[in-house]
Amino acid sequence: MPGTEVDPEVARQVLSCFMRNPQAADTLEGIARWRLLEERLQRTMQQTDAAVRWLVTKGFLQEIEPAGSVKLYRLDPKGQENAAKFLAANRAPKRRAPRSH
Repeated sequence: MPGTEVDPEVARQVLSCFMRNPQAADTLEGIARWRLLEERLQRTMQQTDAAVRWLVTKGFLQEIEPAGSVKLYRLDPKGQENAAKFLAANRAPKRRAPRSH
């Protein structure tokens, strides 16, 4: 679009993807789609990381670090009762069906 300012970060992201995949070819819509997916994945990873770290600090999850492997997470048996209470207290309210007259 004429007159639209270029975001250098977006240009770097697009170019970087083509550099990693030099034989790739895609439409503008296709490029936009995978950019959105990458952004969404990154945002989701950051949000999930924060949530998992919080759950570990609250004693709901355990962090396990097997030798030579990536961290794993599991339910902390000692925190299971508190986890159930936490989930019950923070459950989304059920939607009521509309009343018919």
